[in-house]
Amino acid sequence: MNIKSFISAGVVTLLAIPALAQQNKMKPEETEVWEPEPRMVTTSPDKAPSDAIVLFDGTSLDQWVSENDGSSPVEWEVADGAFTVVKGKGGIRTKQEFSDYQLHVEWKSPTEIVGEGQGRGNSGIFMQGLYEVQVLDSYNNRTYSNGQAASLYKQRIPLVNATKAPGEWQTYDIIWTAPRFNADGILISKARVTILHNGVLVQNNVELDGPTEYIGIPKYKAHGPGPIALQDHGNPVSFRNIWIRPL
Repeated sequence: MNIKSFISAGVVTLLAIPALAQQNKMKPEETEVWEPEPRMVTTSPDKAPSDAIVLFDGTSLDQWVSENDGSSPVEWEVADGAFTVVKGKGGIRTKQEFSDYQLHVEWKSPTEIVGEGQGRGNSGIFMQGLYEVQVLDSYNNRTYSNGQAASLYKQRIPLVNATKAPGEWQTYDIIWTAPRFNADGILISKARVTILHNGVLVQNNVELDGPTEYIGIPKYKAHGPGPIALQDHGNPVSFRNIWIRPL
């Protein structure tokens, strides 16, 4: 008997009957898992989840330091529940370092439009201080696609352009998975990131080729946890309501 005859004779169906019979004898509670029980996290509109670390509460930048020396107080302007890049004062970074996390950042480009392309509302949010999610006024402002708002700078183009008009507050919700290295410093798994820009999925669990490079090809070097860093690109970009949930 060939395989077609074997199947048509119903032998395969007969072989499956014992497994189905065994499944039918199971009770619903045999597939219920009760432990561990997920811990409770409370949420409310416009507030960080109860288990989040608040990196900016609208009044103080005491969670941040200047990138110039890694210890000096931040010299960016704080006002009206937000803070704004002050040209020439240098980038800033968090005092704490992180690996895997959920990060929420709200930002806006200046209402007054100055410049074009990369010179308009430019800043950046660096994961672990190394991997840049681009901040840019990409509202009716054409530039290279892997350098527009919500790109992984010079690496991954966003699926769509969800940028709001200049002066409007925008949100990035970023799910970050850090790269892994073995004890010898050899890369085991690349960094991965998912980004929602103003609630729209623009980066879907994409893989990075290495840290951000302005010139040249990205290349991984072994590292551990790192800070969240914000770039001084010379434009008065504002930020507010920043929080992080280590995963």
